[in-house]
Amino acid sequence: MSGETVITVCGNLVDEVELRYLPNGSAVAKFRVASTPRTFDKQTNEWKDGESLFLTCSVWRQAAENVAESLTRGTRVIVQGRLKQRSYEDREGVKRTVYELDVEEIGASLKSATAKVTKSGGGQGRQQAQGAASAEDPWASSAGQSQGGWGQQSQGYGDEPPF
Repeated sequence: MSGETVITVCGNLVDEVELRYLPNGSAVAKFRVASTPRTFDKQTNEWKDGESLFLTCSVWRQAAENVAESLTRGTRVIVQGRLKQRSYEDREGVKRTVYELDVEEIGASLKSATAKVTKSGGGQGRQQAQGAASAEDPWASSAGQSQGGWGQQSQGYGDEPPF
């Protein structure tokens, strides 16, 4: 939508992901990300941490279930979404404003970790489309069985990577 503030934040999960289901069956996952800027101090020849930014994030539907199953407290993540501002009055009558992130995309940072990605089921139509596409897709694999790709002689691929 026009006029929305879309941001990308790199940081660490500070809590376990909280997964809930609405009465209509929709899944929603809530979590907090802490992002701390670092600068190099040439005087002391050390890295210094700045003030941390804590953002409450929410993600919906299948992505919520995937996040809850895949990510744990302390995991470094890259989160992209729409920044929202919400104002409310607390129990003592003080007006407060909070900033939250409606997540569109999230993934584990591979800067200092590794991950194995597994496609989730999703909707029935999507599964059929993936199954049909996997026959032509040299990168698709099922249960560890390769269906071709670079490094193999099947389907006319050579031993050289495609880049």
